[in-house]
Amino acid sequence: MPGCNHSHSHEAAASAANPGFRKVLWIALIANAAMFFLEIGASWQAGSVSLLADSLDFGGDAANYALSLFVLGMALQTRAKAALLKGVSMGLYGVGVLGFGLYAAFNGEVPSYTTMGVVGVLALGVNVGVAALQYRYRNGDSNMRSVWLCSRNDAIGNLAVLGAAVLVGVTQAAWPDLVVAALMASLGLSASVSVIRQARGELRGEPPRAVDAHGHSH
Repeated sequence: MPGCNHSHSHEAAASAANPGFRKVLWIALIANAAMFFLEIGASWQAGSVSLLADSLDFGGDAANYALSLFVLGMALQTRAKAALLKGVSMGLYGVGVLGFGLYAAFNGEVPSYTTMGVVGVLALGVNVGVAALQYRYRNGDSNMRSVWLCSRNDAIGNLAVLGAAVLVGVTQAAWPDLVVAALMASLGLSASVSVIRQARGELRGEPPRAVDAHGHSH
């Protein structure tokens, strides 16, 4: 009903201006930037495509958090444009990871499952902590939703990396690493579609709405 949408719009605007949300973004920015530098080095050492995908995701998320902080408190249209940019970057990430995976399928080696496991546990701890902090803000405007989707996808990706590390150790083959990289790419593409769809609606003047994991508004 119109009244419900109007109320939710006010709630989303209030959440976006909430100092607590700003603090959460700063924590997420610092944590993701640190993990990007740590994990990108580990990915090359381990020869792991899934770790490389995760490190690029950390770097992209750090940039997205910085952009979210910049537009925080601005007009909904401005925040929607920022979310649209982030949605496109998520899509590019997904396509890029698929490209790396195809290259590794023909030219890569069996990755180091020990390094994958150790770094995967550390990354999972960081992402679960950040996602827990962001959970209460997951149903705001498209800019806030893109922040939540970044952390949610990261936590899922880390669990998958740990699973791949176990399977690589058992099979002594690279295919589990490549499968997980493809999964992470699909998560990025799915989140891209969801965020872009909501951001375009807000640019047309639609109020922020709660959106589920598949991009359907309620």
